[in-house]
Amino acid sequence: MTRRFVNQLADAEDLTEVFRVSEKQLRPNRNGNLYLQVRLSDRTGVVTGMMWNANEKLYRSFENGDYVRVDGAAQLYNGTIQVIVNQIRKANADDVDEGDFDPLTQADMERLRSRAAELLRGMRSVHLRNLAEVFLLDEEFLAKFCRAPAGVKIHHAYHGGLLQHVVGLMELAHQVAPLYPQLDPDLLLIGAFVHDVGKIDELSYERDLSYSDEGQLIGHMVQGVGLIDRMVVKAEELAGEPIPADLVLRVKHMIVSHHGSLEFGSPRVPMTLEAVALHYLDSLDSKIHSFHQLMATDVNSDSAWTPYQPSIGRRLFKGGAQTT
Repeated sequence: MTRRFVNQLADAEDLTEVFRVSEKQLRPNRNGNLYLQVRLSDRTGVVTGMMWNANEKLYRSFENGDYVRVDGAAQLYNGTIQVIVNQIRKANADDVDEGDFDPLTQADMERLRSRAAELLRGMRSVHLRNLAEVFLLDEEFLAKFCRAPAGVKIHHAYHGGLLQHVVGLMELAHQVAPLYPQLDPDLLLIGAFVHDVGKIDELSYERDLSYSDEGQLIGHMVQGVGLIDRMVVKAEELAGEPIPADLVLRVKHMIVSHHGSLEFGSPRVPMTLEAVALHYLDSLDSKIHSFHQLMATDVNSDSAWTPYQPSIGRRLFKGGAQTT
C-alpha cells in the first residue's frame, strides 16, 4: 500500500499509517475526562493527533521518539489538518521504513559533509585551517554534527538539519564575502561553520527532538564558546604554534552575537563586520527554510494563501495566476 505522507492528508480522509510520535500529553477536558494529544511526523511535516477518551495505560504504552501505527481520520480544523485518533500503538519494526521519516538520506549527509570539508580546507588563513582541521578529524564530533537537528521546531528540525543549515550558510558566506572586500572571508566562513556548533550538546536527538538539561541551563552559544576553547588547544598542539588570541576572540564573538539582539538570546550584539554579516545571512537561511516549510506543508491546496501563522504574524502567499 502506498504511504500517505503528512503533506498529502486531506479533510475527512480515513487513514492507517505509521508516524514518529513526540510531545505526548495526557490532559483532562472540561468534564475531567482524559484525552491524548501528540505530534505525529514523517519526512514531509508534522500534524497534531488528538484521541478522546484516553487513559494512563495507553499514554504509557509508547514513548516520545517511537514509531506508532495510527488508525483515525484527518480533519481540517482552523485551517490546519489534524488527526482524530481512534487507535494508537507501537509499530512493528517491519512496518517502519526509516527513509519515510528523515528528509536527508545518508548520501545527502555525506555530500554535505564533504562540501563543508572542501570549503574549510580552502581557507587561506593557516590558523583558521588548523582550527577547522581538528573539527574535521574528530569523528565523535562529526557523528554528532551530522546527526543533530538545527532546532526542535522552528527550522531544519530533523536529523541532519544542523549540517544542512550550516553548509547552506557556508555557501552563502562563500558567495557574499567577495562582494564586500572589507570582510575577512575566512573569518566569516569559519563563523558560519561554528556559529551553532553548541547545538550538538544543547539538543537531544537520539529519539525525540528536545533540549538536553545542559542545553536548557546553559544554551548553545555558551556551549559553543566552550567547545572552541577545547578545539583551540588541540589545534595549537597539532600545529605546534599558537592561534592569535585576537582571531579566537573574533570567532567567539560571532558565536555569541549571531542571533543579532539581546531579546533573541544573544549575550552580545554583533560588533564586527563579520559578525554583522553572519547574523543577517543566518537569519536569511533559517527564515527562507522555515517559511518554505509553512508553504509546502499547507493543506489548503485550493488557496494561494496559507492560513494566518501566529508564529510569524502573517499569512504567506504561495502563488497564483501569473501576470505579464
